[in-house]
Amino acid sequence: MEEKKFDLNSIIGFVLIFGILIWIMYQNQPSEKEIAAEKAKKELVAKQEAQAKADKAKTVAAPITAAAPGDTVQLAQLQKTLGGFAYSATLPSAKESFTTIENEKIKLKIANKGGYIVEAVLKEFKKFEKNSGQLVELIKDNNSNLNIQLQTTDNRTLNSKDLFFEPTLAKNGEDQILTMRLKAGANEFLEYKYVLKPNDYLVGFDIRSQGLNRVLNSSKPLDLQWDLKTYRNEKSISYENRYAEIYYEHEDGKINYAGLGKHEEETVEKVSFIAYKQHFFTSILVTDKPFATSKLESTNLVNDDKIDTVFTKQFKTNVPLAFTNGEIDYKMQWYFGPADYKVLKSYDKNFEKIIPLGWGIFGWINKLIFVPLFGFLSSTIGLSLGIAIIIFTIIIKLAMSPITYKSFLSQAKMKVLRPDITELGEKYKKDPMKKQQETMKLYNKAGVNPMAGCIPALIQLPFMYASFQFFPAAFELRQKGFLWADDLSSFDSVVKLPFHIPLYGDHISLFPILAAIAIFFYMKMTSGDQQMAAPQQEGMPDMAKMMKIMIYVSPLMMLIFFNSYGAGLSLYNFISNLITIGIMFVIKNYIVDSDKIHAQIQENKLKEPKKPSKFQQRLQDVMEQQEAAKKAQNKKK
Repeated sequence: MEEKKFDLNSIIGFVLIFGILIWIMYQNQPSEKEIAAEKAKKELVAKQEAQAKADKAKTVAAPITAAAPGDTVQLAQLQKTLGGFAYSATLPSAKESFTTIENEKIKLKIANKGGYIVEAVLKEFKKFEKNSGQLVELIKDNNSNLNIQLQTTDNRTLNSKDLFFEPTLAKNGEDQILTMRLKAGANEFLEYKYVLKPNDYLVGFDIRSQGLNRVLNSSKPLDLQWDLKTYRNEKSISYENRYAEIYYEHEDGKINYAGLGKHEEETVEKVSFIAYKQHFFTSILVTDKPFATSKLESTNLVNDDKIDTVFTKQFKTNVPLAFTNGEIDYKMQWYFGPADYKVLKSYDKNFEKIIPLGWGIFGWINKLIFVPLFGFLSSTIGLSLGIAIIIFTIIIKLAMSPITYKSFLSQAKMKVLRPDITELGEKYKKDPMKKQQETMKLYNKAGVNPMAGCIPALIQLPFMYASFQFFPAAFELRQKGFLWADDLSSFDSVVKLPFHIPLYGDHISLFPILAAIAIFFYMKMTSGDQQMAAPQQEGMPDMAKMMKIMIYVSPLMMLIFFNSYGAGLSLYNFISNLITIGIMFVIKNYIVDSDKIHAQIQENKLKEPKKPSKFQQRLQDVMEQQEAAKKAQNKKK
């Protein structure tokens, strides 16, 4: 093997070029004087930016300390900044202080500065998992604010969130009443009134003004802004984020939502409530006097590449508060609590419609069948939630078994007729239209409806889709365990993967595997009969080949799709397919007798053919018209 020789000139050239580059880099290094000058420049820019921010804060924000009694200089400065609301900063309440009201269900902390709720804690629910020790906190650490932009008669724009309110806490029987007043004088104020009743998630919230005609410009409405950055509360961030969205009621009872994109904006009219819905919890602002317009904004904060995320969505709302006779007067309410269908429905305010149970027939199936039946099994009887799902599935499948029987019976009849249909196909191979006509006559003569197998299957589809909506929305499943699953509302991870598989995730859930195996055997069991029942139609895809492919594709799709879904839905599908396999086995082996069916069809062939159904007659007429048109066209040629 020849040795590789190096060119001396090439080596010398490489060394020279390398040396030149080092020398250039050295020469371009800044001197100590230049470094010091650059540092000083950066410090100056930072100082200027800080000063600009401080100046801006002075012009829009109230001071955080009260004016000293008799300090006319400070009072004059406050009046320059706050105008008529300088009075509020002279009161003892003009400090960073808080008032707490609570009952058995919620705890609310309201700040003097801004007068709004800075903490909302749900005392009965834990975040992430049952024994986490962390209560669900819908509001904390400045993730939310409520602000009214105040346009004053002296052309100022002030923000209520920067001004100090004076709190007064009282009781009316067992009700706690907290009045927060932003004062422009002893009897001139903007008031927030919170009313908390015992054992309730609903909080009264009135906004009104008194004697502010000389202070506020009432020629146009005030702008109310409500922002909330929603905290993650569940184990699966992606699953929780999928159900976090803004819902609203508008136009006298219509419920809609603002979308689930990366960033969604929507402006709607006559809004009577706005709900910042998370997966299992929600914050709702409801008003007795609908807002004329509402600008709603939703931003997705979840990065799909990040496993552990603190927040899910950023929600924002801007609504106008209209003046009536120069004053503001709105009676509203807050709801901070679970997104539980039964709890929300108990308030009789249409709140339950923010639970996504599906539209049309799917929603009706959930509301009229699934919700009451599952509620009865889980709460009235007091069953374990896993056992309740199993019994619930058995009841649904047994109720659907007559439809399953009719579907299988139709397949059995079609299977018996297959040799005759194949014979007709061979006989009229060159005349597809004639073949279709003769096939329809055969069906009619034998007393077989080819659509009888499709209709039962179509009837079952809405129930299947309804279950896809029901189980993710079932609050009862949250943090309830069954077998190896510690939370039926989230995935039942049995193996944590050290890597992330696209579409599948970074864990292995067992219930989806069982559901996929069950659907594989169900399709394996029924595909042969379906292929035998449905002969190959000329010009149509080969259904036999398609069914063979679907036997493997459907379980795989089930496995991928359900891996990050709630274990309750996977358990339902697993049990559902098992029961269907059992029902089909019993029907096939003990109820439907192929020999009897064959004998009955042969007997029917000897009888006078039944009058065809309207559908069959219409189809036959169309075929005959097409055949006549084809013959006429051939004669012209």
